[in-house]
Amino acid sequence: MNFKRQSREQVEVNLTPLIDIVFLLLIFFMVSTTFTKEQHLNIDLPEASAEATEQPPESLDILITAAGEYSVNGQGLVNNQLDTLKRALTTSLNGRETAPVVLTADAKTPHEAVVRAMDAAGQLGLVNLSITTRQPVKSE
Repeated sequence: MNFKRQSREQVEVNLTPLIDIVFLLLIFFMVSTTFTKEQHLNIDLPEASAEATEQPPESLDILITAAGEYSVNGQGLVNNQLDTLKRALTTSLNGRETAPVVLTADAKTPHEAVVRAMDAAGQLGLVNLSITTRQPVKSE
């Protein structure tokens, strides 16, 4: 017997609609995604193991509390504004051009308060800044 062979159609998957859908999804996610990236860092302030140095007698001491309040050479300031801090530093200079500045900040002090103190000193031309640290606690 001579059977006639049936011609089979070649099965093909048309990828064009699939590619279109993938591109539409890609465009949708690109448009709907926000590109701002918030970063929150938990930072423990470092401890220094260097030897304590003697503080020069003519230095300006800026003490910053955990609440961000300033004290210049033991005198508390009425507010935490940059201008008030600059006036207190100028008064403490007693006509000198420059003096070393020693920053002492609580470990819980906001970073903004420390930067504001450094900025006030820098605007007055005081470039010799030191930041105090504490000796590491030795565990036994």
